[in-house]
Amino acid sequence: MNFLAASSEVPKGDTRTFWVAWGTLFVLALIWGSSFILIKKGLEYFSSQEVGALRITITFFALMPLAINRLRHLSRREWKYLALVGVIGSGLPAFLFARAQTGIDSSLAGILNSLTPLFTLVVGLGFFAMKTSWYNIAGVLLGLAGAVGLISISGGKGFEFNFQYAVYIVIATICYATNVNIIKYRLKETDAVTITALSFFIIGLPVLLYLLLFTDFLNQISNESGAWKGLGYITILAVIGTGLALIAFNRLVKLVSPLFAASVTYLIPIVAVLWGVADGERITGVFFLWMALILAGVFLANMKRKR
Repeated sequence: MNFLAASSEVPKGDTRTFWVAWGTLFVLALIWGSSFILIKKGLEYFSSQEVGALRITITFFALMPLAINRLRHLSRREWKYLALVGVIGSGLPAFLFARAQTGIDSSLAGILNSLTPLFTLVVGLGFFAMKTSWYNIAGVLLGLAGAVGLISISGGKGFEFNFQYAVYIVIATICYATNVNIIKYRLKETDAVTITALSFFIIGLPVLLYLLLFTDFLNQISNESGAWKGLGYITILAVIGTGLALIAFNRLVKLVSPLFAASVTYLIPIVAVLWGVADGERITGVFFLWMALILAGVFLANMKRKR
């Protein structure tokens, strides 16, 4: 079966949209696949709470000019959903991923992130009337089985120990899944730049106050020379891996189906694993077995229904 015909829901008659969608997907995979190693580097200098707060705060300042120009002419309904997108699409995941990577490798974090399409399907079915077929459901179950397998063998440690960190990423992927459905079905008329800039505008100030008042960031940046290097890693993560990448992703959601957009996480594990190996992380053969199970699951979950 042809992969493009089976899994892509890009309109076949629109060649330009087809190539823009697939091109955006691969670029996002490269950017977001690299984000896990940037989080890891940031954690060498800051706590997980500080990494999460810095990521949001820097993105908030980077997107502020765009947000200010778009404050007018938004309805109360749009503000409500933009607040949800800010909290569950960016705010919570930023903290959850940083916390998770204090206990699991960056490559495993990237692989577990591939659960996003699976949960996109589940959330779409449960709350957004998404239509599906039996093989989509089979894909969800197969992918979840692969994820459990990955958690159980990560780093050669026990399942219980790893689960307490991996569960943060599972929660984050549920947040991402809900977020992509909200953008597709509840913010149809709102453009991608407005969604990204204003969602960070809403959550940025509270997170900035948290960073300044409830963490040791100011003391670290003033007295520890190495902290500036860590801040550099997080700045790249925030500006490129969060702000610009989310604008591109939200635009992709507008072009295609939620499942196709979420399929960027099919490719992210490959990039994340390569970065992890380059940074000295070790993987075993069975690791790739579970990874293959996840990828098979997300392929089935994203197969287009026959008409």
